[in-house]
Amino acid sequence: MLKCHLSKLMGEKRLKISDISRDTGINRGTITRLYNETATRVDLEVIEQLCDYLDITVGELFEIQKDSETD
Repeated sequence: MLKCHLSKLMGEKRLKISDISRDTGINRGTITRLYNETATRVDLEVIEQLCDYLDITVGELFEIQKDSETD
């Protein structure tokens, strides 16, 4: 399972979904799905934009969790 840490990162940086959407041009719905971890697919361009905007690496945004870790 792929875990997205966007909500945690946004909290640390005190950012709102609307801030990121406005500043990056990423669709608000896309950011919301990543924030709520309901996204089933994400364009690589969106991942790159988020990482650049938040000044993080892909590994800081996403984490692979084994199934046993989620139970």
